Amino acid sequence: MKARMAAATERRWSRALPDRTDIGRILIIKWSALGDVVLASAAFEDISRAFPEARIDLSIFPPWDRLFRHDRRFTKLIVVDARRRRSRWRAQFEWVRAVADGNYDLVIDLQSTDHTRTLLAMLPLVGGDIRFKLGHHRHFPYNIAPPAMDAHRHALAVSRAALAAGGIVAGSPRPVLQVPTERKHAAECLLRDAGLLGQRYAVFLPGCQQAGYLKRWGAEHYAALARELCPELVDRVLLPAGPEDRQECARIAELAGACVVYRDNQEIVDLIPISEQAHFIVANDTGTAHVAAGSGTPMVVICGPTDPRRVRPLGPNVRTLQADLSCVNCYLKHCEHHRCMRMIEPQMVHELLCELLAGVSSGSLPGRDVIDWRVRRDASGGNRLAP
Repeated sequence: MKARMAAATERRWSRALPDRTDIGRILIIKWSALGDVVLASAAFEDISRAFPEARIDLSIFPPWDRLFRHDRRFTKLIVVDARRRRSRWRAQFEWVRAVADGNYDLVIDLQSTDHTRTLLAMLPLVGGDIRFKLGHHRHFPYNIAPPAMDAHRHALAVSRAALAAGGIVAGSPRPVLQVPTERKHAAECLLRDAGLLGQRYAVFLPGCQQAGYLKRWGAEHYAALARELCPELVDRVLLPAGPEDRQECARIAELAGACVVYRDNQEIVDLIPISEQAHFIVANDTGTAHVAAGSGTPMVVICGPTDPRRVRPLGPNVRTLQADLSCVNCYLKHCEHHRCMRMIEPQMVHELLCELLAGVSSGSLPGRDVIDWRVRRDASGGNRLAP
């Protein structure tokens, strides 16, 4: 009896959406920070492949709409910042009206917060209800959703489970961002100007938002790593700085000397062609690391207060490193000791890079969705790497 009831519940919340002929207009919702938006681009690709003839629109917050302005997968971008404090109710009404006017057959809510749920529930009030509403949770107003999932699951795993409930096959192994031709040319000019074309170079992404400064490994660590890697593994290290990374990158360049090249003012999407030619990437848990992961270049991500199981960039080319402390994954904004980053030493990252590159060259690099390496205290009180 229980088995029959469970099967009936699954049938109620599941659909084979790609098999239907009455789905011609689709809206995808993804309102989030840069890293989550880039992760979701893999799901965007899966949805696009599942509905090759459908019109697909994307609802996204600024400024990340600039990542998709030239994306051929989307017919229209609905860019309304419903978070803004001034005129917030007006922005929300604008969004509801725009969605109602879209006459969508299916909405895929890859955000699935109380905010998006509330706005979707308002659609019937303006005559714009959507027949199929796919979300992460089995709550109103969704009628397609997966079973409840572990809170520690990776963000994309949650979205993939939701897509599976709609019969959408999720198979894209890494982020999929379409880079316009002019940005590829801009990246090539940057590398030529820096003297890196045809050279062995690494990319460091040492920044993050100021509010999340605990996620930074630190300028001193990155500078020491740059000096240790050159010229054994690479000839030089490129620091492609963004608005919130400039001070950190300038400090690394000052400490590391001639082995480091510092450049800024590039577009975020330029990171993909810049990283494609790199030997490897070392990064903090930052949104730009997710962008660079789309290149497929080997990457080591250093994690401290955030859980690698939830935040690691997507792809079999990515490895994470974290200290083995009881207080990791705290997600705190302030900390007196910051031991989770202080325990990770430059030579440990060097060792992990050698292991990663050896796996790439031998073709024996499996994909993993778990914490890859930890730094542990040994019996003598020192720190050591442990997979």
